Parts: sequence; C-alpha cells; structure tokens
Amino acid sequence: MSDTWIEVCAADEIDEEDVIRFDHAGRTFAIYRSPEDTYYATDGLCTHEKIHLADGLVMDHVIECPKHNGRFNYKSGEALGAPVCIDLKTYPVKVEGGTVFIGL
Repeated sequence: MSDTWIEVCAADEIDEEDVIRFDHAGRTFAIYRSPEDTYYATDGLCTHEKIHLADGLVMDHVIECPKHNGRFNYKSGEALGAPVCIDLKTYPVKVEGGTVFIGL
C-alpha cells in the first residue's frame, strides 16, 4: 500500500461511470467511479497526445481520449489499441468517511 495518501474529493462528487480531473504537485490524475461503486485512479493525460482524459468518455471500465479516441482500461491502465500504445500508470484508491484518497 501507499505511504502517502492525498485527499481528492467527496465520494459523491464523482458520478457513477464517470471521471474527474485532479491536479496535485504539478501532476494531473484522473479519478473514476465504476458502475460497481468502486473508485480508480490513473495518470490524467493520454499517453499519446497528453490530452486531459477527464474530458473523455467513460463506459464499461474504459476511458476514451477526447482527441484521437485512444482507449484505456481505467482499472488496469492498459492501452487498448491504436493510436495509444503506452499504458497509463494506476494508483491505489481508498474511500474513508465519504472522502476519496489516492496513494502516491
């Protein structure tokens, strides 16, 4: 587990099957809430064009980049085909007292 937990937001600020952008210490993260009410975190920029993933479409555990439609599995960070070929880094997430935290 992570040594450093960073508070992101209230859990109810992220709609089911949606994503929000979170910036911390000069880095951008994407925080997701799955249909199963589980939270996930990845780097927030597409590995292809450095576009903010929080502006993309989320469906079936996949985030689609808004620029070139590159797709990633947000649970694993796996790049799912061209034009993206580099996986996203993922981060541990915990929810305590209705607040979402990511581990760095």
